[in-house]
Order: sequence, then structure tokens, then C-alpha cells
Amino acid sequence: MTAIDPDNDDAAAAVATGAGAPAPVVTTAPVAVFLTGNLFRHVAVMSLTSSLGIMSIFAVDVLNMVFISWLGHAELAAAIGYAGAILFFTISFGIGMSIAAAALVARALGQGDRALARRRAGHALIHGVWMGAVFAAIVWAFLGPLVRAIGASGETERLAIGYLQIVTPSLPLLMVGMIGGAILRAHGDARRAMMCTLYGAGVALVLDPVFILYLGWELTGAAVVTVLARVMIAATALLPILRHHGGFERPTLAGLMADLPPVTVIAFPAVLTQIATPAGQAYVTRAMAAFGEAAVAGMAITGRLTPLVFGVVFALSGSIGPIIGQNAGARQWDRVAQTLREGLLFTALVSVAVSVVLFVLRAPLADLFGAQGVTRDIVYLFCGPLSLLFFFNGAIFVANAACNNLGQPFQATLVNWGRHTIGTVPLVMAGAMWMGASGVLLGQAAGGIVFAAIAVWQARRAIAAAAARTGR
Repeated sequence: MTAIDPDNDDAAAAVATGAGAPAPVVTTAPVAVFLTGNLFRHVAVMSLTSSLGIMSIFAVDVLNMVFISWLGHAELAAAIGYAGAILFFTISFGIGMSIAAAALVARALGQGDRALARRRAGHALIHGVWMGAVFAAIVWAFLGPLVRAIGASGETERLAIGYLQIVTPSLPLLMVGMIGGAILRAHGDARRAMMCTLYGAGVALVLDPVFILYLGWELTGAAVVTVLARVMIAATALLPILRHHGGFERPTLAGLMADLPPVTVIAFPAVLTQIATPAGQAYVTRAMAAFGEAAVAGMAITGRLTPLVFGVVFALSGSIGPIIGQNAGARQWDRVAQTLREGLLFTALVSVAVSVVLFVLRAPLADLFGAQGVTRDIVYLFCGPLSLLFFFNGAIFVANAACNNLGQPFQATLVNWGRHTIGTVPLVMAGAMWMGASGVLLGQAAGGIVFAAIAVWQARRAIAAAAARTGR
């Protein structure tokens, strides 16, 4: 998954700095902070700070899995796995909208037009919230068919639907957090974006054991805590923007309509790009369902561990975009190309380091979740070759961020859909036939190799084309 951040406050519901809203405290920091300085440092700092917020959220998610696994019911863990595949769709929608907001705000800042940055930040947020509400309503209306389509049945199906019925309507809250965090990162303010996420994670960390274990609400408790965490994220989401970055221009209907095309031009292909991942994951979940609930539970464990241990790589797509966007706005194409290279180097270093740690800790991790049999086999597989292959996913994240911020978002869309269709389906089918449950995950991972190379090639072409258009 790409990076989930936050920002809001009831006073910020005005979405403006006009009447009734507190006067914003405008930061004295440079407007476009990425136009100078060491690019590897910018990439590392942005990714590491953003990842702390992401990892805090998913650390709580992993604790959910731990608490649920302690209850000793395989269908509960499997239900979370199925529900996670559906929620991945809704979160991916939010990621796509946040990419659009970050790209538009970063470009405006790179051009030195702060008023345009404020206007587009507010309009992107409003469009994201109403679109997220519509998307959530559609998903909620079809939860039964969606859960059955990925292989759930019987009690597991009922549990997954119950969980999703509680969590899905809170998508607009998450949209506020994700878009608000993207706006902060566009300003180079990764620390405040991170802190907003940490507040939500803190709420979940405290309430999870209470609702899941003490009150005995099990999956319902996990769902309620997820919603409460999103409320906290939304409640703290917009405040840093209002206080430190000039807030938002007062929205008008004419302005919203005028900014709808630039938002959707980036957001539509970005959403399509992001949805490709859960679409591929849904197929993988269905393929894994053929090997029983223990196999699905193993996949659910690795699915929760992945964004936790690779949070830095997941953060790259949201963190490197503003760096590219600001330099593209200033037409500093050498720095744009160098940012792509530094992002790939950073991804490689993180992937190797994380894989070594996972391999050493594979037994304690499996024991933590009480994994046995095929569930344990899948956890062990994740802590070995699968984790190393995550580098190629990271390369796709970095390259797609470049295309999104250089006006070629459909290039990223094509890569992601190719990776999660022809780069997933036949390989998963072959892996399942030859190696069983483990082969499903190996086939899924292998598809990233070819498409990572294609993505990087497309990103380099996008940079060259943008430089050629400006004559620099």
C-alpha cells in the first residue's frame, strides 16, 4: 500500500481562512524546500518520517491480528484477510486522490504561486471527500457479492461482511487524513503529517485490547476501533495546514468546477493505478482460498506485516512525489532525474536490510501469531525470498510517482494494471499448480520483476519528454 497520513479539526471545517476561521500562522520556511539540497537526504527524510506514521498505523493492525489469533478461531483471522482485500480497494481510492492533491500543490509551490497552492489544496480535499463518500456507498451496497467473489463463504463470509459494514462508511474520514497528509508533504512538512497519523495509531493501540479482548467484541471491536482511529486522524488532520501553511482559499462553486478537471486528470488515472493492486490481490486471495482457511490466515498475517516492515518503501510513493513535483515546477530536470535514481537506491538499501532482519526473526514472528502448518510455511516464505523481491514493487512505486507528477499518470496506470493482470494471474496459476499455497505468493511476487523494469524505463522517458517540452 502507498502512505496513509492525516489532518483536520472541527474549526477547520470552514475549509477557509475567511470569516469565522482563525487567522493562519504562515510558516517562515521556504515555500519550495526541495529545490536545493542533497536529494538522497530529502528522499530519506521524507520517507522515514512518513513511514513512521504508516508503520504506527499498521503496527496496530498487526496487533489486531495478534489479538484475533489469540482467540484461537481460524475463521476470524481468515475473515480479516478477506475484509482486508476489500478495504484495500477503498484505501487505494484514497491514495489516488492524495496523489492528485500532492502533485497539484507541489507544482504550484515549485512555480512560486502560493495562492494557487492554497486554492488547489482546498478544492482537492473537498472533491476527495465527496468522491470518497460515493465510492464507499457503492462498495457498502455490494459487500456480499464482493466478499463471495474473493472466496469467502459460510461463517467466515458473515464475519467479514460484519467487519466491513462498520469500517467502510468511515472512508471519507480517511480521505481527509490522506489528502491532508499529502498536502503537508507537498509543503515538505513530513513531520507534522507523521504526527497526525501517530495520534490515530495511539488511539487504536490503547483501545484495541479493550474492545477485542476485554469487552469480547472480537472482530466487531477491531472494526469499531478502526473507525475511532480514523475519527482521531480526521480531527487532527487540517490543523497544521491552517496554522503553518496559510490554510485554504475560501471555496466557491466556480472555483470547485474550475479545479475539477486538473484534479481528475491526475486523480482518475492515479485511482485506476492504485485499484490495480487490490484487484490483483483479490485474485490472489481467491486463489489462496482453494488451499483452506489456514492458508488464507497465513496470507492475512503476511499482508499485515508487509506495510509494517516495508513502511519506508510504501511511504516512497507519497514522499518522492512532492520532491519531483517541486523540481518539475521549477524546471530543474537534472534534479528530477537524480531524484528517480536516489529513490531506487534508497529502495534497494531498505529492501535488503529489512529482508535480513525478517530472516533472522522468522521463527519468533511465526510464534507470535501462533502459526502452524501451512500458515507457518507462508510466514517463513515471506521472511525469505518474498521480502527480497519487494524491491521491485518499490521500484514501481518510485517510477509511478515520477509519471504522476510529470503529467503522464496513465503510464503508471498501464504499468500497474499490467503488473497485476498478466504479471500476476498466469504466474499465480502456475505457482498454485506446482507449489500449492506457497506458489501462489511466489507467482504474485515474481511478476514485479519485469514490470519494475518497464516502469523505470517509462519514468525516464517521461522526464526526458518534459525536459524537451520546456526546451531545457
